[in-house]
Amino acid sequence: MKEYQTITEISGPLVFAEVDEPIGYDEIVEIETPQGETKRGQVLESSEGLVAIQVFEGTSGIDRNASVRFLGETLKMPVTEDLLGRVLDGSGQPIDGGPEIVPDERRDIVGAAINPYSREYPEEFIQTGVSAIDGMNTLVRGQKLPIFSASGLPHNNLALQIARQATVPEDEESGEESEFAVVFGAMGITQEEANEFMEDFERTGALERSVVFTNLADDPAVERTVTPRLALTTAEYLAFDKDYHVLVILTDMTNYCEALREIGAAREEVPGRRGYPGYMYTDLAQLYERAGRIQGRDGSVTQIPILTMPGDDDTHPIPDLTGYITEGQIYIDRDLNSQGIRPPINPLPSLSRLMDDGIGEGLTREDHADVSDQMYAAYAEGEDLRDLVNIVGREALSERDNKYLDFAERFEAEFVNQGFDTDRSIEETLDIGWDLLSMLPKSELNRIDEELIEDYYHEDAESVEAEA
Repeated sequence: MKEYQTITEISGPLVFAEVDEPIGYDEIVEIETPQGETKRGQVLESSEGLVAIQVFEGTSGIDRNASVRFLGETLKMPVTEDLLGRVLDGSGQPIDGGPEIVPDERRDIVGAAINPYSREYPEEFIQTGVSAIDGMNTLVRGQKLPIFSASGLPHNNLALQIARQATVPEDEESGEESEFAVVFGAMGITQEEANEFMEDFERTGALERSVVFTNLADDPAVERTVTPRLALTTAEYLAFDKDYHVLVILTDMTNYCEALREIGAAREEVPGRRGYPGYMYTDLAQLYERAGRIQGRDGSVTQIPILTMPGDDDTHPIPDLTGYITEGQIYIDRDLNSQGIRPPINPLPSLSRLMDDGIGEGLTREDHADVSDQMYAAYAEGEDLRDLVNIVGREALSERDNKYLDFAERFEAEFVNQGFDTDRSIEETLDIGWDLLSMLPKSELNRIDEELIEDYYHEDAESVEAEA
């Protein structure tokens, strides 16, 4: 292990040093300052005679007299099943006052891509307890389903709700419940948000089945690029070595991408769209594609990345690229939030591309799919009619149109709105859906099988009395 005192430049989070031997990409570096402080870093770029090092703890205190040591290995995450219930910082160090982690092994955080041939198609349901997700945009094991939010909206509350409520149904063949775990990776959050997360995890007992990584807003931006990789490495170990079904929640991917932009600027890279690196698509894909199932393994890794769209703009590079890579999106809506609807999920622009494969078989599947399709169509028509009401007034609409307006209002108030503490089973969600659809005449239910209508549609007492 060679030691150098050849630092030539310090720029933002980067340190440049001259070397006289080949240095590997992503190799871990120790930098000892003249004051005796040791900081860790990682080789970001290596060329003949010169390396660029990104320093995890920031470059304060480092000058040209500092010593640089290359350790000859990449950054690794110590993994063990005992990580469940632990809280770590953004670089994987325990911060909960618990004992030191005694790992079963240390794994490279970059990870290996799942061989497409070995991938198992995602088609098993994860119940989040949130009707707007379970009923309208179902989450499936092995899927990557992002939440598109914006500044000032309660996406953190939704993330916590999903973290404490998410479950997988018991195995139909064995009748046993599968092991379920949550890996929660927070990037660039404030200390206040971190305290709220931890209070909620501890209050609800969700921490017992969770591993929490917290990178704070005042932590170095470079650490932010490492946090999701540490979280995903932990998730892969629990899923594919210990047979857990793991839900990975990453918030906020916008902070992660801002860190990429900051590092790119320090490296004086030619910027891409809106100043973000041209390789951001590839970088995000390396994270998102680590979700999935592997043939012959019982466990799975499911991802819910959360991002705040700058300026509420879904054409911004971060949501735009995320939408290309992932299998849908859940939209948090500012208008619904201002009306006091919690969680303010708008089903119309939301989408889960794997929903049809993950909602069961036989009658359960038909019931779920038909109810979802019919509610989506009815709510969309009600939304269109609201625009018309603003022009001609409600009195000018037909009785049919008024029913759709009433449906849209009740759909938001009773189906979407459930609060952040209510955990609904899929059966409860579908029951509410049938209650709402029963507001409409049977002739309007053109997306539902007639047998299902006979079984589940119930006449409104008032309408029956009116007909009589």
